Amino acid sequence: MEAVREDGVSVRARRAGGRAARVALRAAPLAEDVRPIRPGLEGGRYRPLTQVDEARIHEAALQALAEIGLANAPASGIEIMTRAGAELGADGRLRFPRALVEDMLALAARDLTLFGRDPVHDLDLSGARVHFGTAGAAVHIVDPDGSYRESTSADLYAAAKLCQHLDNVHFFQRPMVCRDIADNFEMDVNTLYGALSGTTKHVGTSFSDPAHVAGCLELLHLVAGGEAAWRARPFVSNSNCFVVPPMKFAEESCRTMEACIRAGMPVLLLSAGQAGATAPAPIAAAIVQAVAECLAGVVYVNAMAPGHPAIFGTWPFVSDLRTGAMSGGSAEQALLTAGCAQMHRFYGLPGGAASGISDAKLPDMQAGWEQGITNVMAGLAGLNLCYEAVGMHASLLGFSLESMVLGDDVLGQALRAVRGIEVTEDSVSLEAMREVCLGGPGHYLGHAQTLALMQRDYVYPSVGNRMSPKEWDEAGQPKLLDGAARRRDAILARARCTVPADVDAQVRTGWKIHFNA
Repeated sequence: MEAVREDGVSVRARRAGGRAARVALRAAPLAEDVRPIRPGLEGGRYRPLTQVDEARIHEAALQALAEIGLANAPASGIEIMTRAGAELGADGRLRFPRALVEDMLALAARDLTLFGRDPVHDLDLSGARVHFGTAGAAVHIVDPDGSYRESTSADLYAAAKLCQHLDNVHFFQRPMVCRDIADNFEMDVNTLYGALSGTTKHVGTSFSDPAHVAGCLELLHLVAGGEAAWRARPFVSNSNCFVVPPMKFAEESCRTMEACIRAGMPVLLLSAGQAGATAPAPIAAAIVQAVAECLAGVVYVNAMAPGHPAIFGTWPFVSDLRTGAMSGGSAEQALLTAGCAQMHRFYGLPGGAASGISDAKLPDMQAGWEQGITNVMAGLAGLNLCYEAVGMHASLLGFSLESMVLGDDVLGQALRAVRGIEVTEDSVSLEAMREVCLGGPGHYLGHAQTLALMQRDYVYPSVGNRMSPKEWDEAGQPKLLDGAARRRDAILARARCTVPADVDAQVRTGWKIHFNA
């Protein structure tokens, strides 16, 4: 007798009620109260910075804001921030006195919830609660044969559908550019609607022009059931590169941010310098610059709308200093992200940064170690929102759907590491040891304690292979990437558009949608 897993691998059942029954038990959906991992597990045990380090970075960031300041603020931003107490110098740079920054930090929103369209997917960003998701602007799809092709709106929709059905991918931000759409407004609309059509989890999006916000908001209001419903539970956030490092505002993005704030949309204040290029080469100094830039964003947002939901997006990357190329899967990147997570917690602000990027071109061993190290360290550091956590290759230039599926397994293991070891009276009880060792079978297999914990405390990969060599050979020596492709196909075959049919029809009448639902 053979059973077929979701990834298509045949597994021989040896005896009823034995191993096959245990495999079936592990494959069954788990009730929420017994899941070993879930969104929002509390991290923060890993601290690469001491308290003295945190204070020094904070002081250096305040000094940079007061003495260097930021250039190129739009006229609207200058008016907003100078009215609050920022100082416009003769050189055109806005400088931020310490007292102003401290006042705006006091007003900033904390303990945020980012809403999903389905409340079951709401993200609690309080404390050091950890969530993993997608992001990026890849211009290529990496197909299973290793070829690179331009990414399309259909690919983005497929990625969103995968997100909906991958338990360890908690939110969806566009991971790729819709290269099949030439018109920028249509691209923004299709990026947004492709995400919403595929998943009811929280969505992050960006806008290529401030003028595009209004049209996209009309679509959001339609999907939400009206403007009031949208404002009550905004299920999309604006990923906003409001600065161009080093220490300059991005004028158009700032105007977009202002429009989103007026519309009630949460914003991700994203500072994405590259250490050794657009940020200082020392890891600590790269954190200082990112913190300073994001603190300027905190002033901007709270001077305009006190307490508006904003995510502290210190998102610096790392360069390979031999070539200047990005090295997003490096140990330095992992340290940089973990240090940024620690600074988010220093301020008590919800934070997001990059983790899980691979510089490898394919879902291979290099991709595995890079995604594993950076995601585990981000989670252990207590990063609230770990962006770009799955699927990203070639230093953000390529995205792989199969790698996204494999990444769900990586994130499962990362989340188990975040959960840590619970030491309780029950977990160190000697009763099971006495029963096994004093007249028992001499092993814990089949013991009631083992069976009780096999689902509650242990995580099992969906695609990752734990067969013995003999079992693997009998199963036809299945390849990991083939299993990921089968799971991808199985999910996409059953996934459906998450927008009701009547609303979908209205959207397709009012806007030019390039992908088929």
